Amino acid sequence: MFNAHVFFKQRFSAHLKETGRYLRYIFNGHIAIAMLFFISALAFYYQKWLQEIPSDFPAAWIIGIVFGGVASYSPVRTLLKEPDLVFLIPAEHKMKAYFRNAIVYSFTIQLYLVLLAAAAFGPLYTTIFANRAGSVYLLTIALLLVFKFANLIANWWMLRVRERDLRLIDLVVRTVLNIAVFYFFISGNMLMAGIATLLFGVVFLYDYQVSSKRPGLLWDLLVEKDLSRMQAFYRLANMFADVPHLKSKVKKRHWLVRIFSRVPFSKANTYDYLNRITFIRSGDYLGMYVRLVIIGGLIIYVIPPLWLKIIFALLFLYLSSFQMMALYQHHRTILWLDLYPVALQVRQQSLLKIVLQLSVLQVILFTALFVVMGIYLGAIITFLGGIGFTVLFVHGYVKRKLA
Repeated sequence: MFNAHVFFKQRFSAHLKETGRYLRYIFNGHIAIAMLFFISALAFYYQKWLQEIPSDFPAAWIIGIVFGGVASYSPVRTLLKEPDLVFLIPAEHKMKAYFRNAIVYSFTIQLYLVLLAAAAFGPLYTTIFANRAGSVYLLTIALLLVFKFANLIANWWMLRVRERDLRLIDLVVRTVLNIAVFYFFISGNMLMAGIATLLFGVVFLYDYQVSSKRPGLLWDLLVEKDLSRMQAFYRLANMFADVPHLKSKVKKRHWLVRIFSRVPFSKANTYDYLNRITFIRSGDYLGMYVRLVIIGGLIIYVIPPLWLKIIFALLFLYLSSFQMMALYQHHRTILWLDLYPVALQVRQQSLLKIVLQLSVLQVILFTALFVVMGIYLGAIITFLGGIGFTVLFVHGYVKRKLA
């Protein structure tokens, strides 16, 4: 006898075991220390900035946009797999308990976003709106929970709709209304907040009406959405450990390939070419590298003390270099590499070379940022310290790991 509730518990248990195994690798000692340092420094200067914040700072807009975005981002995790398209579709009429549990799980697992947003903007709210009672902010958080659950249900209903454009338009409209509700509520305009809430209710009922006219669940869409989120998690975990379930996406990027793939045509440069192509065309490395450089540059630009700017420059240099080590294992499942008549030492030296080149490029970019800001002492220290750190890290830590 098929029991949907028991089946969900089994699928949920397997999911927790799978993700928990990789989370231990992600939050290892290196990353935990870096995150602790980053959060501590950010919290310190956040409090310092709040002491000097101007009275006309658009806090209502910022909090409204973030809270509206948190409410709108409410995907449903069904934990479905590709074989379910064959074996579970005939039992769709028995799956109500399964999908009800999936909705509850999806809401619960996303509560950390609400907690992070509430904790991050609580000090800003109490500083700008110091004359309000603390219970008002708690009421705002409660309202966020209600809207997040409503958006989750609306997203579930819209997963019955095949037309992608219609789902996108619905999401955009709900996002705008979510932002409007929280902006007007935080700014104290209850009339407009009520009107925005009423309009959201109209869209909510429209979503229900549209979904109720659809004949059944779109199982292929549900599986596609869930697999896409799991692949995003696997790409993150693959930076720290080998993930056999990862399906790498390849992007063309012809103009970048033409620029950066020019290496001498010789056996010694075989892996130089492969690593450059992999870095550019894989969906994992180039985007991550660029994001770390941009985020590091923004933090260096915003944080006032020179010594902290330099520390963050070295911290993001370490994070980028550490993540690029995954290039060595990227093609581990491809047999052709074992057939290359190239020594293993050449492959190792090639990885050291590309990590060194990318790290030096990042040092140059951070140094240029210091020069643009007019902090020449910081530029000198960052350049010399970054080059020294890069050489020690690549020829010390990375080389030892490869051996």
